[in-house]
Amino acid sequence: MSHSAHVDLVDYDEAVARFDPVIGIEVHVELGTKTKMFCAAEVEFGGAPNTQTTPVSLGLPGALPVVNGKAVESAIKIGLALNCSIAESCRFARKNYFYPDVPKNFQTSQYDEPIAFDGYLDVELDDGSIFRVEIERAHMEEDAGKNTHVGGSTGRIHGADHSLVDYNRAGIPLVEIVTRPIEGAGDRAPEVARAYVQTLRDIFRALDVSEARMERGNVRADVNLSLRATPESPLGTRTETKNVNSFRSIERAVRYEVSRQAAVLDAGKTVTQETRHWHEDTSTTTAGRVKSDAEDYRYFPEPDLVPVEPSREWVEEIRATLPEMPADRRRRLQGDWGFSDPEMRDVVNAGALELIETTIAAGSSPAAARKWWMGELARAAKTTEVELADLPVTPEQIGQLQSLVDSGRINDKMARQVLEGVLAGEGSPEEVVVARGLEIVSDDGPLLEAIDMVLAAQPDIVEKIRSGNLGPIGAVIGAVMKATRGQADAGRVRELVVERIG
Repeated sequence: MSHSAHVDLVDYDEAVARFDPVIGIEVHVELGTKTKMFCAAEVEFGGAPNTQTTPVSLGLPGALPVVNGKAVESAIKIGLALNCSIAESCRFARKNYFYPDVPKNFQTSQYDEPIAFDGYLDVELDDGSIFRVEIERAHMEEDAGKNTHVGGSTGRIHGADHSLVDYNRAGIPLVEIVTRPIEGAGDRAPEVARAYVQTLRDIFRALDVSEARMERGNVRADVNLSLRATPESPLGTRTETKNVNSFRSIERAVRYEVSRQAAVLDAGKTVTQETRHWHEDTSTTTAGRVKSDAEDYRYFPEPDLVPVEPSREWVEEIRATLPEMPADRRRRLQGDWGFSDPEMRDVVNAGALELIETTIAAGSSPAAARKWWMGELARAAKTTEVELADLPVTPEQIGQLQSLVDSGRINDKMARQVLEGVLAGEGSPEEVVVARGLEIVSDDGPLLEAIDMVLAAQPDIVEKIRSGNLGPIGAVIGAVMKATRGQADAGRVRELVVERIG
């Protein structure tokens, strides 16, 4: 079924020329703790349904929660990395709503007292410019379970004849990060949204608080968007596109909503404040449920948990152990490697930073590592339509390949053949060199034989070279290379030819 059949859209460039887009992003990150937020149930991806539960995560009467200290520490780390203030005292609240995947009929979250607030994140865009995103808060909560709707054709509740619920995910610790309205991005709003979530993902990984794998739902983004006539106008009515789970989709969801809302406003209608569903297959959104601002979750303080009061000493201890942030690390590596700004940006955008870093650690020069990953390997990834990191070759192998070139055992042209062999699963660079017989002949014996053969066939060339015309030397070297199937070292051949004729 096509979701976009009946929807008018305004061309994106035209829409942003006439309206000012304002975005807001809520990101949920699943923390990589061993146990859940309020009980000792193990957290493990992919377990059989309902095998990772306790009376607390099933919401059984009388079961009492206990806060996971590691999760609090992770939340503080995230808050500090986002330049937030850390609350001296904060508490949990009950967010009451009835849905089968919430076994207690409320979610334990933080409402008016988040653990971290008033921060910002400087985001680097594709052209190297910096855009500051203001962060309102980062708070702790627990995840819901997972409903599976069975019997329909779409996997959605509509048309299904029964639903199954798995509580393995219920109670897994989350941190939710909420931005203030992001203004002033203009036509770059989609890029800002994507870059912001990408930067967050990199920070979660650097902090080691989450595997931060979008495709597993470790990081989920809800994207709010509204349009207004000019940057001076009051904010327009916003929609919230839920659970967008890839960087490309975040960018596309913003673009789509800009075009769709512009069409609604052009038709003289008003935008409905609602949640919307993102459809990966058609790159469109469709209406979910209407949402008023005062959604009544009847929040009240969680009576079974005491306030969380991180001591200032503990917060400073955590601050002192924070790792280097991704942007600082990139700047340091760029300086160490001597890459230009555009070169470094290309490396980062291609997802090659870690690969190049590991290749250099394996003994390659920065320039050679960049040449392989951004040249030959980037082409191979494009041809086979996989990510660079998913190619069947390791940075260590590229390091070995480059050492073979550096030591003079193979030349660049052979190295490309060796790489082909490695990508085809023929083994390590060393094994491919041996198996395919790709090695420069540096033993002068066979070279001299080949040179004598070529010179004997062309006595007139010898005379020309003797009389001081070095032009034909190239032809001799070429013929020798051909005779040795390209396995001769051209420099050495030249020396020997000059010696022979001299």
